[in-house]
Amino acid sequence: MAPKAKSRPAKKAAAVKAAVVKAAVKSYRDTPPEAHEWLTFDDPAELRTWAFDVTFLTSGWECIFGRGCQGVLTGPAPQLEQGCCSYGAHFTDRADAARVRKAARTLTADEWQFAAIGRKGGVVTTEPDGTLVTRMVEDACIFLNRPGFAAGAGCALHQAALRRGNPPLEMKPDVCWQLPLRREDSTDESTGRVTSTVGQWDRRHWGGGGEEFHWWCTEAPEAFGSRRAVYQTMESELRALVGDAVYDRLVAYLEVRTKGSAVPLPHPVLRQRR
Repeated sequence: MAPKAKSRPAKKAAAVKAAVVKAAVKSYRDTPPEAHEWLTFDDPAELRTWAFDVTFLTSGWECIFGRGCQGVLTGPAPQLEQGCCSYGAHFTDRADAARVRKAARTLTADEWQFAAIGRKGGVVTTEPDGTLVTRMVEDACIFLNRPGFAAGAGCALHQAALRRGNPPLEMKPDVCWQLPLRREDSTDESTGRVTSTVGQWDRRHWGGGGEEFHWWCTEAPEAFGSRRAVYQTMESELRALVGDAVYDRLVAYLEVRTKGSAVPLPHPVLRQRR
């Protein structure tokens, strides 16, 4: 009887949340299909304005790698369990690449399927335009353990970090631990004020290649099944992106915004599904 008793509050909470979302979808039925709700505020410590995608951050998006993720190839390939690792990860700068090289040296052969290849030839390559990216091995990132590997399919860096009790962002390339979050900074040349926008990573952010993806997770209803909001499940990543003070201010607003009947604008995926 104990397990059933414990499950009732969870079931009730899920039912309540579903009802709230359904009501919110109905109340926003005249909103443009792709609209998102945004929060902006000035940073009290520097000449910067922050803009946050409230719609995405309060959604139930979650990574479903190995649980329905179809990957980013031109056709569905869930059996490959590549997720968004089918291409080399682009490093943000040399410091990012150096950090990943250092992390790779700590991986054992039991943790990393391509350890021998990585130790012999390195894990970073340079593209013709000078961009640093992770090497590709067997048509995917060198750090991607394939199905059948003893440690399981998935990013060797991610798996090793979790096994050691550390956040994956300490070992993975910046773009990898941030996805599907995206921070973009722009500077007003006349005033020097920086606008930092934090939202979801869309197809268009991959360039022309993104339109060729058969599937992308921020467009997929099956990836929006978490009972917790993105700003909660990706707290570590958001703190790393914006700093503790800004994150705490963001959460203070979202905690108020998500209570009551006037809930935030639901994600377009949820509105279109209904």
